[in-house]
Amino acid sequence: MRKSICFFSFFAFTVLSFYACQKDSPIADNLIETDETGYANVPSNMWSLFQRFEEEALERGYQIDLKTQEISAEISEISEEGVAGSCTYGSHDPGHIVIDQTFWNQASDLLKEMVIFHELGHCSLFRGHTEGSHPNGTCLSIMRSGLEDCNDNYRVSTRETYLDELFENADL
Repeated sequence: MRKSICFFSFFAFTVLSFYACQKDSPIADNLIETDETGYANVPSNMWSLFQRFEEEALERGYQIDLKTQEISAEISEISEEGVAGSCTYGSHDPGHIVIDQTFWNQASDLLKEMVIFHELGHCSLFRGHTEGSHPNGTCLSIMRSGLEDCNDNYRVSTRETYLDELFENADL
């Protein structure tokens, strides 16, 4: 069994946070084991982002059921400096996402969406990283590793383009 771990750079989110619109109010991060509207082993304040991911996939013709995939998630401190999120996944295990508590407390909804969608890109879509930049220096994909020198451009006005790329290049 092969396991992979993906880390997403917090630095990029610091830059992006200047462009993000609204902040979420703090909500308890309690896990709810079962609920007809929720996701087992995922904090309830992430449910809307998991649901949004499924809806965005469906709009592009892909039926994704994260409940069936049994992807779990948590919000906790990540000890590696500059890491906003990680995804551990393997061929026989459902994926597990960890989002940094400090990042979560400070990020806007749009920024949280970008990180969660990036990590679900690994855990659900089985995507690796996509490096590269457009001629203007903006990143080609939200699936970038954070190691390459490109500028995040995930905004309300560019969101659809980035999501089209995310799902079109998935291993579905």
